[in-house]
Amino acid sequence: MVPGNPLLKIAVLDDYQNAAFSSADWSVLEGKAIVTIFHDHAALADDVVARLQPYDVVCVMRERTPLTREIIERLPHLRLIASTGLGNASIDLNAAAERNIEVIHTGYRATATVELTWALILASARNLAAEHAFLRAGGWQLSVGDELAGRTLGILGLGKIGSAVARIGNAFGMQVIAWSENLTAARAAEADASLVSKDELFQRSDIVTIHLVLSGRSLGLVGARELGLMKPTARLVNTSRGPIVVEADLIHALQAGKIAGAALDVFEQEPLPIGHPFRSLPNVLATPHIGYVARDLYARFYQDTVANILTWIDRRNTA
Repeated sequence: MVPGNPLLKIAVLDDYQNAAFSSADWSVLEGKAIVTIFHDHAALADDVVARLQPYDVVCVMRERTPLTREIIERLPHLRLIASTGLGNASIDLNAAAERNIEVIHTGYRATATVELTWALILASARNLAAEHAFLRAGGWQLSVGDELAGRTLGILGLGKIGSAVARIGNAFGMQVIAWSENLTAARAAEADASLVSKDELFQRSDIVTIHLVLSGRSLGLVGARELGLMKPTARLVNTSRGPIVVEADLIHALQAGKIAGAALDVFEQEPLPIGHPFRSLPNVLATPHIGYVARDLYARFYQDTVANILTWIDRRNTA
């Protein structure tokens, strides 16, 4: 630090698993900053502001704590937002720029999300959560599961994650079809998938898995109409973003048995409220947004965050 300057104050938010310090070497910031780690989640804007008032630097894990204009404008000391991932739609970049607050990001790879997608598909198809619970309770063989070979896998969004999911679907012997607004037949063929219309995808698929970026075009893309096209034996999988699916419509479809089930890692509101139907519906397999929660990726996130902050501090001190 420049002589006479106080130590910077850094807040690391939403470290649910107490993994931040073990995933990176924060000691390189000693003598330059004081780091405070928060393991719980503050949901209300007033609580977030009260917590972050003293801090110069705020480190956010993906979209766990949104930094909205309302929040940013009430943090007079904030100078740097360090976010994990290549981008973070829950940060108001315009509000940050107006306050001369720099926003920096880390590297990312999609392996963990691809793997969790298939964990959810397999667990849902074979009813693993219920079988496990029944076994622990003293039971033995509760249900009859579904094979994947020969079934149809429908992929909404054939980018890096969707393409990787498609390759694994082919390895399982599934028929892989795909749709997104700008997807071409040639691009689909590169991922060993066949381009179909959106309606055909929902009508034909035994598994529909979502791998779209949340945007104005994808918000609410899957609603009552799309769910109504699905087979009663079909399942919906979402490891992308909750608001792509109209939550109330999905709940209704599940309660009415219009589809066989859903496997969900993302939700409209996170953390998922206590008492939410997704916590109790028997045909829902739900995980708490852990698609990217893996040791290797956490190491990348936190190591890059520390390096980014250190570079920013050194640049700031030599300016």
